[in-house]
Amino acid sequence: MDTALINYTLHLADNALILGHRNSEWCGHGPILEQDIAVSNIALDYIGQARNFYQYAATLINQLPADRQHQLLSFDAAEVTEDTLAYLRDVPAFKNLLITELPNGDWAQTTLRLFLFSTWQYYCYQQLQYSQDTQLAAIAAKALKEVTYHVKWSGEWVIRLGDGTEESKRRLLLAIEELADFTGEFFAMSEYEKALLPANIAVNLDSVKTAWTNKVTGVLEEATVALPPGKWFQSGGKQGIHTEHLGYILAEMQFLQRAYPNATW
Repeated sequence: MDTALINYTLHLADNALILGHRNSEWCGHGPILEQDIAVSNIALDYIGQARNFYQYAATLINQLPADRQHQLLSFDAAEVTEDTLAYLRDVPAFKNLLITELPNGDWAQTTLRLFLFSTWQYYCYQQLQYSQDTQLAAIAAKALKEVTYHVKWSGEWVIRLGDGTEESKRRLLLAIEELADFTGEFFAMSEYEKALLPANIAVNLDSVKTAWTNKVTGVLEEATVALPPGKWFQSGGKQGIHTEHLGYILAEMQFLQRAYPNATW
């Protein structure tokens, strides 16, 4: 149970950290100043969520014997903290969904990805706030207001792009083609999630799928586009099997800590 809870908490944290990092790459590059600030603030929201989950995961991990800590994380530290979890783990130890690590692409791909992911996250957090694990429940309840805004903001952009000009619709259709195969992983339950279901700690993703599908279908219909049908999807992120993109993200994000171990401001 303890290992399953740690892995689940890291999964939630890694999702937020990696997508937060991706969104932060838009800082100074947004199409207009207002939207540049908006996507940068959303990135900060995700980093804040990641910190909360990492802090809880660190507390759980520090209760384990040193050999089990190393087996779980593949690094040794006198004390596991939110910083060591973010900056010292390598690619196979990360459990984020693959969609979060994909390159930003253009504005259409970034906003569509945010809409697809934040809608999934919204319905997950709606359930997670009632988890029997009070710490996870508190983090989810706190983040739910932020995620509600993320869904609204990104959904409005999807509609604007799809029901806009020929060029904006063309770009949105290309974004759908790029991202559609990664949405099935939202609902693929990992072994550590399944282990937590009997105790009502993790979210049952089967129940999230219907709500997510209805919401996404409605917004995309308003945008005059649709997700293509299909049962095949990319997966592996929850088990530490990632695309080539995550390594580049970590190389950039972790460089300072690895070049100057234990550096502080």
